[in-house]
Amino acid sequence: MFHVKHEGWDLAAAVGADLGAATIARLERFEGLLREQAVPLGMVSASDAERLRERHIVDSLRAVPHLPPAGSVCDLGSGAGFPGLVLAIARPDLRFVLVEVRRNRAAFLARASDDLGNVTVHARRLETFREDVDACTARAFGPPRKSWEAAARVLVPQGRLLYWAGVSYDRTIDLPEGVSATHFTTSALARSGPLVIMTRQ
Repeated sequence: MFHVKHEGWDLAAAVGADLGAATIARLERFEGLLREQAVPLGMVSASDAERLRERHIVDSLRAVPHLPPAGSVCDLGSGAGFPGLVLAIARPDLRFVLVEVRRNRAAFLARASDDLGNVTVHARRLETFREDVDACTARAFGPPRKSWEAAARVLVPQGRLLYWAGVSYDRTIDLPEGVSATHFTTSALARSGPLVIMTRQ
């Protein structure tokens, strides 16, 4: 497996993720697995191979301070594990369900999370997921309204959706009706839109 040094994690602290040595080591193993398997299989763009940490892993870690203190999280359309698998590594006290209908990606997620005791891969459509969860995450899943509609089906009444908005996001027109939102931006990551925390009004 590809190995990297324990460096470059200052960005994680800048976005509010306080990572211990064991967590960093696990994230670096996942980073190596992404380079070895996800990039060659086209799950992650080849142009991102040398910037996986900042563009995908640290960007996913922006959600760490905003996850619920306990309970379960459903990651909508996990793809190669962003943000769900990254967050499951950072928060082993929470239970994560990674929803990914594409078979090759679901298989990769199963392999990558094999040694994690807090991850389940749901390799079917979200409509077949029947549990209630405390939070949902959506990064590159779809526009705000589509993401909220999907999340609202499975969220407990006080649950929250953590939504990675693009740089073109406009809170005056993109926010779904009946939703309250808090927006978090960071100057630590270039070209990142806000992290939007949505809840029912």
